[in-house]
Amino acid sequence: MALHGDAVVVAASVFKVVVAVEFFRQTADGRLDPSERVRLGSVGRTPGATGFSTFADEVEVSLRDLTQMMLVVSDNAATDVILDRVGLAAVNTCAASLGLTSTVVVSDLRTVVDSIGQDAGFAGWDDLQAATGPDAPVASVLAVRRRLLSVRALTPDLTTRTTARDMATLLQQIWRDEAGPADGCAQIRQLMARQVTQNRLAAGFGDGISVAAKSGSLLGVVRNEIGVVEYPDGARYAVAVFTRAYEPFRGEHQINGVIGATSASAIAHLRESSKS
Repeated sequence: MALHGDAVVVAASVFKVVVAVEFFRQTADGRLDPSERVRLGSVGRTPGATGFSTFADEVEVSLRDLTQMMLVVSDNAATDVILDRVGLAAVNTCAASLGLTSTVVVSDLRTVVDSIGQDAGFAGWDDLQAATGPDAPVASVLAVRRRLLSVRALTPDLTTRTTARDMATLLQQIWRDEAGPADGCAQIRQLMARQVTQNRLAAGFGDGISVAAKSGSLLGVVRNEIGVVEYPDGARYAVAVFTRAYEPFRGEHQINGVIGATSASAIAHLRESSKS
């Protein structure tokens, strides 16, 4: 079942699942050591709202735990370290090998966030943040938000992109141990089940129904979630929902709720149809 399943959309952070697949492929064949320690300096870290992106001091962590942070809390700084280690070209080759023909990762996240600042008329992301801080005039902030609607990061053809069908296909392959080594697929499933965000897809389902998911958000406009919903009878359903608000940061809670409600409705229809 699909509605606009082949429409090319802004991926936001759901692309991190593809990065994780390539990471576990490379650890399985010995190209990467998951226990290798990495130092994240106190400056130059990729901006983000969660995880190591928010830390003030230097951090030492393993590649494995960076991958955990990438999926569980959608840490941008962790993602860029992993993306640098596995290689951008390798991630795109991985996506192509899985038949994800409309999924393209164009750059690391640092490049994406800096392009947002540049497209909004600033030198980069840091200058944009400074100009729209708590002390900035409301009129100035609203003017910047209007400019944000036309940035490259919100234009599917110019940024990291995918389709709902591609992401549903990827989830099916991970849950069937077809996306990579079985152990790696199992680890991705476990990490997605621990995702901190629970107010989108998971909010549509009650007790006894498990949800493993990966969310994606950008600039108060894009709110996405992909995941697998498993019922007590063992039936599993891959879900990929991509939304775009007409105005930044407007209707956030309602949109999150719709992601869960529409997913639950679609699955209920599928389950009912299977009985007839």
